[in-house]
Parts: sequence; C-alpha cells; structure tokens
Amino acid sequence: MTTGRGFTRFRRSGRLWLVPVLSCLLAGLAVSPAAAQLFSDRPPPVPPAAVPDPGAAVSLAPPSGPGAGPILPPAPQALPGPPVAAIPPGAPAAIPPIAAPPAAAPNQGVLSLSARYGKDLPGINGGLVWRVFADRPDETGTFKMLREDRGATPNIVLPPGNYVVHVALGLVSAVRSVNLKAETDREAFLLPAGGLRLEGRVGASKIPQNQISFSIYKGSQFDGRERPPVVPNVAVGDVLMLPEGTYYIVSNYGDANAVVRSDIRVQASKLTDVTVTHRAAVITLKLVTDKGGEALANTAWSVINPGGDVIKESIGAFPKVVLSEGDYRAIAKNEGKVFERSFSVVNGVDGEVEVLAR
Repeated sequence: MTTGRGFTRFRRSGRLWLVPVLSCLLAGLAVSPAAAQLFSDRPPPVPPAAVPDPGAAVSLAPPSGPGAGPILPPAPQALPGPPVAAIPPGAPAAIPPIAAPPAAAPNQGVLSLSARYGKDLPGINGGLVWRVFADRPDETGTFKMLREDRGATPNIVLPPGNYVVHVALGLVSAVRSVNLKAETDREAFLLPAGGLRLEGRVGASKIPQNQISFSIYKGSQFDGRERPPVVPNVAVGDVLMLPEGTYYIVSNYGDANAVVRSDIRVQASKLTDVTVTHRAAVITLKLVTDKGGEALANTAWSVINPGGDVIKESIGAFPKVVLSEGDYRAIAKNEGKVFERSFSVVNGVDGEVEVLAR
C-alpha cells in the first residue's frame, strides 16, 4: 500500500545466489541467551493508508532435507558499517566444512564464535564483522580493539580474561561480555536480520538507477513521528541487511513531486524484493517564438499545480522535469517578459511542452 501517485509490489525472488551473505551454517550450536541488539530509530509522517502485506518473503537460507544440496555462494566481502553497502553477486559454491576449534595453547583460550538469524533459524555464514575489545578502557578512556575477524565462525586465540565481543551484519549488531578461560569458549549470537532489495518502475519500464532514489525509515509512516532515515540513499538493486521489523520507504523519481511512500515488513532470514511503481513522466520545457522552433536560452521556468503551488523551478533553454501525472501550468520568463501555458502529464508518456513567446 502506498501514499502518493504509485504503488508498491512485493515479489518472490528465485535468485537467492544474489545474496551470498545469507545462508545456513552451524545447525547444532547452542545459542547463548544474552545479546543486546543495537538498532537505529527514525522517519517522517504521511497521509493515511493501510499497511500492505508483503506476502511470503523469500528465504535466505538454503533448502534442507534429503536431496536438497547445500549449494550457496562463497562468503562475500563483509559489509562495512552503516550505511549498508550492496552485496555483490557471486558464483555458487558448496558450504565449506566447519573447522573444529584449535586446541588451546598453554595459558591461552579459544573464543569460538558463531551467529544465527534466530533461535530456531539458520546460521549465518557470510558478511559478519567480529571485533573483540578489552573489557576496560585504557588511559585515554578508549576500549582497545584486540582482534577483528570477518569469518563466519572464527576461532580467536586469546589469553584468559574478560573481553567484550561485538558482531555486526549490515545494520544489525549485538554485543556481549565474555569470560574466557584456558579452554574453548563457544559463543553463539542471535542477529535477527532480513534482506531488502528495491527497484522503481513506470508502467512496465524500469526507472534508470540515476533517476530514482530510496530512503528507508524505521517504523510506520503513519505513527506521526519525525525522524531521519535509517539509510538515506539506497541504490537500485542493493541488498540491505536490516533488523527485522516494520519500515517505510520514500521513493523519489526525479527531484520534483514524483514521490511514493510505502510501509514494508522485513523478516529475519528472508529477502524481500520491493518494486515501487510511480505514475509520472519526464517533461521537457521549451520557450519558442514559433511552434517547433528553436528553444530560447536564458529562460527562467516555474511549474505550478492547479492549487498554485510551485512544483519545480529551473533556468535553461529546455530543462527536463519528472512530474507526477496531473494538470500543471508552465510559466517562462525571458528578457523581462512572462509567458505561460497549461498542460497535462499522462502516466508513462514522456514529451515536450512548448510555450510560445507571444
């Protein structure tokens, strides 16, 4: 469901290899109870509409059971810190075998780490960033980072003692204090993350990546709270890893009034594909002395809606503007004279609007 001139479609994806960061691993590990989730809060209000049901999102975990081969892409480059980067596609490969933790050396312990999407959900075998910190600040007041690892199930050798372990997957993270002894300490974290991938369309045509932008906000657009976006500029096709929950998308086609807002739901261990459909067109403005003539340079333009609101202002011989379908008035100013013309925008029909300088 959306507000504005457009709608959002949720669809099932059959190409899970495009999300090599998410897969099944470590089915038998016990899950430790304490894991503080660090989420971001945010969004701005909008007109009313119902929250759409995204339908059954696509599982990010591999198939299981007899005859279901664990074919998955190799673990990708770990995601950088927020804002989340895209997860590049990779060639499918079998899940690597789980290495047993090394035997602890004298006066050393082994911190064996793993993460799952949830208590009864698959393990995560890529895209994780692990950091181990001292449990006390140094003389500068900083908690010193002792180790960093980007493996799915790292075994980190450290002297016995107290540490703080932080793990992140995109915008989802957890932190825990651990007491390591001279043996193997297995720590399993819960990261309730889901994937979100976006694209925009006008009718059956895909909107080019450089003409559309998406912003993601935490919560529903109807809760009346203003807040900054969780992720301000999401490129078409990027896969974002977000904490499970409700979000809303603000999609801007061009930089005028072609804006669509939609509530969506992110589910742990699932990839949700969202197609935002705009009802708009690209209009080129021209001030000419004769119909079909050359456009006059140094023309100042204003596009006004029926209510008298200025939708877009620009200067040039033939500026382009993306407008939501509807009725408008183009006002051109050139050499101290003002000319105008009414016109209509039809969904998906790009065109020129000529204003006669008479």
